[in-house]
Amino acid sequence: QDPTAAHYMFQDDPFLMPRNAANSRLFSLSKESGRNAAKYIIKQFPQYFDKTFAEPNVSCLMPEILTPQIEGVSEEALRERIHLRRVKDSVDLFDQLIQAGTPVSLETTNSLLDLLCFYGDGESTPEKQQEEKEDLEEPEVNASEQKAPKRQFQRGSQLSGSRWRENNNAERIFKIMPERNPHSYCTMIRGMVKHGAFAKAYDMYIDLLNERHKADVHAFNALITAVPYLKDRFLERWELAKVFLNHMAQQEVQPNLLTFNALLKTLRRCGGVGRSMSLSVIKEMEALDIEPSLATYDHLLSIFYRGVDLYPSGIISEVLDDVEKRSFTPQDPDDGMNFNISDNLLCLSLGEKCCDLKDIKLAYRLNKAMEKGDNWKFLDMDRLNAYWSKFFSLLCMMEQIDVVLKWYKEMSPSLFYPTPKNILDLLQALDTANHLEVIPSVWEDMKQLGFNRRRDLLEELLSLMSRDQHPEEIQLAFAKCAEDIKAVHEQSGREQVALEWTGSALGHVALLFSRAGRTQDAWYVNMMECFQQINRIPTDRVMDEFLNCAKQTNCPDEAIKLVKLAASLGLPSSQRLKSRTEKEFELSEKQK
Repeated sequence: QDPTAAHYMFQDDPFLMPRNAANSRLFSLSKESGRNAAKYIIKQFPQYFDKTFAEPNVSCLMPEILTPQIEGVSEEALRERIHLRRVKDSVDLFDQLIQAGTPVSLETTNSLLDLLCFYGDGESTPEKQQEEKEDLEEPEVNASEQKAPKRQFQRGSQLSGSRWRENNNAERIFKIMPERNPHSYCTMIRGMVKHGAFAKAYDMYIDLLNERHKADVHAFNALITAVPYLKDRFLERWELAKVFLNHMAQQEVQPNLLTFNALLKTLRRCGGVGRSMSLSVIKEMEALDIEPSLATYDHLLSIFYRGVDLYPSGIISEVLDDVEKRSFTPQDPDDGMNFNISDNLLCLSLGEKCCDLKDIKLAYRLNKAMEKGDNWKFLDMDRLNAYWSKFFSLLCMMEQIDVVLKWYKEMSPSLFYPTPKNILDLLQALDTANHLEVIPSVWEDMKQLGFNRRRDLLEELLSLMSRDQHPEEIQLAFAKCAEDIKAVHEQSGREQVALEWTGSALGHVALLFSRAGRTQDAWYVNMMECFQQINRIPTDRVMDEFLNCAKQTNCPDEAIKLVKLAASLGLPSSQRLKSRTEKEFELSEKQK
């Protein structure tokens, strides 16, 4: 792999090679937005795409047929529109069939309910397939209280409940069905949970029991997910989840992986009860020979490593022991892959835990597991950058500088784009290891990444370069960096406003120019003009360094100007600078 190459998705357009994480996100979203726009045009104007000119005609490469082919009012036409996911057309045709007195089969009506419950009574769009992430975690409370915050519970319910309209088409059609089978009830339960009507879903389940029907495993999974919105107290939530599990056993419904993941997801919102019961859930999975997915481990880690005040347990090591042996495939929407990748992805969660625990060995084990098989595919490019950023920060904190630089060269920009915090961590690592000679190359990367106007980074960079005296070659390289920074502060283009000088930045640049023997730059550009313009006072160290530079280059005129500047600013060091100038320079009578 070429460490200097960008992500493969940008290879076909070198002009749009991203410079940093923000550009990378923007460009990748732009490409996806373009694809969605193309799909929208094809869907809205299918008449322009019904000609086939390709020879040979490869059907899988042709656009889908999205226009109904069956005319008239019939059950066949209704099934076709349901298959094409045309929600409004399907409902209108169903109503026409009912008004005409034409009976619609139970199977077709259930298919229509499936469509309505999936899309929430609205048209199918790509945006609706990406759901908002639920607030899984709740803040810890006193163990004796064991009650979820009421305000947060109500807010989450309102946000979710607003998506299920009262007496919508799904409810209306369900009520007028002449007969209903278990599938009808289960579809309604799943739709109500999906769109936030949790209380309605529970009532629908009670109606199902009253009709002596049995729910399927998917309905139970949805109900278990809804438990945190049905009960306030942590213990009550666990008791209700147990009720559903007991009903599954009574109705002889075999739990699957999603059942246990839904239970663990609920336990994430059960405080201490969740921590005490989660391991029992994992043991039950093992007893039923159900292999965990990435979401299983993620829920488990979130239960044990959520609060910063919690004592670190050995769960993370045990999880890694299992993860290292396997290459994962998507089995649960929470495994990543287009759904809630930011927090539900095991790799990212583990990366945060390793960084919080400051355990570099765990981080290396995690990284090895992530690169095994296709595990890396569970991270989209955005989250991949976040993962590597966490990993690199941990390296800077815990590893030797040679190892840090090796990883840095191999990772950037092929695997991730360093964030400002990563650059700051790298500079601090270089400072700790006394490898400041690498700073000029870091500065070049900062310019490439677009960080050359970040004031915090500039201050740290200048502070490190000007703190100590270095060999001449390094000082010349530092002075070149100072020149670039000076140019950033003096930019007068229309696109960017020039940065304002700070007293410390001005003093650091003057020091770097002075140490490199660039007396004219140090004086005319930075001291005489800028210090007075921005009403800042140079430090004694800056004044002394400049005087030393003037002495080395034999510039008595510059030394005299320095003394005049100190006197005009009323500095206490003006007398001392005057004495040094008289002693260390050969002055003419006029200069004296």
